[in-house]
Formats: sequence, C-alpha cells, structure tokens
Amino acid sequence: MSIGLDDVVAAETVLSHVDGQAGRLIIGGYDLEELAGRVSFEDVVAMLWTGLVPDIAADPRALLGRARARAWGHLALLAPRLAGLTPIEGMRLLLSGLPDAEEGHPALAVGAAGVAAAMAVRGAQGLAPVEPDASAPHAADILRMMRDAPGAPDEAQALDTYLVTVIDHGLNASTFTARVVASTQAGILSAVVAGLCALKGPLHGGAPGPVLDMLDAIGSLENADAWLDDAMARGERLMGFGHRIYRVRDPRADVLKGAVGRLKGRHNRIAFAEAVEAAALRALERRKPGRRLDTNVEFYTAVLLDALGVPREGFTPLFAAGRTAGWVAHAIEQSRTGRIIRPQSRYVGTWPAQAA
Repeated sequence: MSIGLDDVVAAETVLSHVDGQAGRLIIGGYDLEELAGRVSFEDVVAMLWTGLVPDIAADPRALLGRARARAWGHLALLAPRLAGLTPIEGMRLLLSGLPDAEEGHPALAVGAAGVAAAMAVRGAQGLAPVEPDASAPHAADILRMMRDAPGAPDEAQALDTYLVTVIDHGLNASTFTARVVASTQAGILSAVVAGLCALKGPLHGGAPGPVLDMLDAIGSLENADAWLDDAMARGERLMGFGHRIYRVRDPRADVLKGAVGRLKGRHNRIAFAEAVEAAALRALERRKPGRRLDTNVEFYTAVLLDALGVPREGFTPLFAAGRTAGWVAHAIEQSRTGRIIRPQSRYVGTWPAQAA
C-alpha cells in the first residue's frame, strides 16, 4: 500500500513526463524550455491535443477565440451571482454553469476557463465582466478581460509563457481527479470542474499567494537574512522552495524567472524578489546542508502574476486557465481506455462478531 499513491503508476500517457531527479519536464515530446516563451499557448495546445482532437492543428488561435465567444454567451448570464465569492469560487460557479449539451468541441472548456478566470477575478472586486475578443491571442485576451484594457506586448507574452509553463505536469492531484471523473464517461466539462475543485486546495494550487505574504513580511532586503533564519528556526516552511517530486531545481522556476526578467523596470517587486530568492537559497543551504531545497514554480508564479496586476486570490484561477488544456487532454486520453478507475482500499476497522 502507498498512502498518497507515491510511485504507483495509474495511467499511461503521451502528454507529459516529470523527471524529479533530473529536474526535467517533458510536454508532448518537448522539454518545457523548448516551448515556454518560444511557442504560443494556442500552438502548444494544438501540439498536446494532436491525436486526441481531430481538427485542432488547423487554426488553434481562431478555434480558441470562437470558444471564448461561445462560452461568453453562457457565462455572462451568471455574472450577477459572482458577488461575494472569491475568484476560485466564482470560477467554479461559472464552469459548473456550462450545460453538458453545449460541451461540443473540447476547445470550449479551455475558452471557458479563460473567460471564467477573468470574470471571477473582476467579480470578486465588484467589477462588471468584459466580453472576449475572438480575434485576439488567448493570453492577451485573458489579460484584457481581467483589466478592461489591453496589456503591453511584453505583459501578454509573460502571461502566455506562464500558461504554457503550467499546461500539464504529470499525474498531479487535479489531473488525476479529472481522469477519475472522465473514466466514468461523465464528460469533459465535468472532468474540468472536478480538476478545478482539486486545484482549489491549498496543498495543490493555493500556494503562490503566500509567497507574496513572505515578501511582505520581509519588507526590505536588509531584513531578509534575519527574517529567513528566524522563520526556519521556528520550523516554518519557506514558501516557493522545495517540491514533492523535484529533487533539484524545478525547471518551471527558471522558465518563469526568465519571463519575469523581461518585465523589469516597471513598478513591481521583481528585483527585490530575486534578491530574496538568493538569500533564501543561502539560508536553506546553511540550515539544511545536504538536503536540496530549491526554488519551485510557486515562487516566480507569484512574482510574475503580481507584476501583471493579478490579485493574490486570482492566482489559482489563472493557473486553472492554463492547466485546463492539460485536464482536457487527460480526460480524452482516459475516456478512450473504456475503463473506470477503481482502486482498492484496505479495511482496518472493526469486524462484526461471528455468528455462533
């Protein structure tokens, strides 16, 4: 038995591979570094879905644009119900409101996730939703819908890099959840909503926000070494460092650090965050010698999304907007097996008394 299913192989996939020992992430046959920041989100979706979705390669940008427009027709009606909800709660409400009869092309789920993330972030602030522009690139349109104003080209590129970076990552908790639901033939939309519900948990998708809380608490670079040492002496975890799978540096961290670097020179905390990262790595080496705890994806996710003006509660919905493409691919891949996922459990409770 393996509590947490560590090292248990539950699926065969052509979608992604995580090598924690080598610090390598393969997406559809390519190293992440070959894709993120080099290939658009739409084209990576097309690559990931090849062999699963017949017409995805023809014009993925137009396909996702039409999907956002189609999703808007349903989601805009739910906008009044976003009042009082956090962004992740609002996104869950919106995606749950898509009727199964409208499932249609798998691109609808990805288009809807982008629209829902932007709507939910604005709804939590009491702001009206912004209609999508079907002609725009996916990342640029999400940024515009969230701000009600176009982002600069380098900002749109940074968000595009982020969406590609988080598009898939092996059989993580939310992806496994999506595959379990898909194995029941419940449909793609149900699998995506289930994946989102798993992502909502702070142990999976809710960690980037506390990275900014840590930066707030440190305050200035002069306080960094003392604050980090005190936190570790209290047994606290340094947010954005260490990973359950990676035993070396998370490759996604370097990709996002590069994207963050291209946003320098604005009113953001990127330079400060980089200095804190260096101080944290020194502190970890001092206090935990021989144990490799390196920067993970959460650290530069927080720094990048903060630089783009995304509120902290909006980080998980933006993560979901990128990961939905992976959930969809896994759902289709799993449903094709025709086999429901049904593991066994070991009963350790009290047995009834034997009859005389």
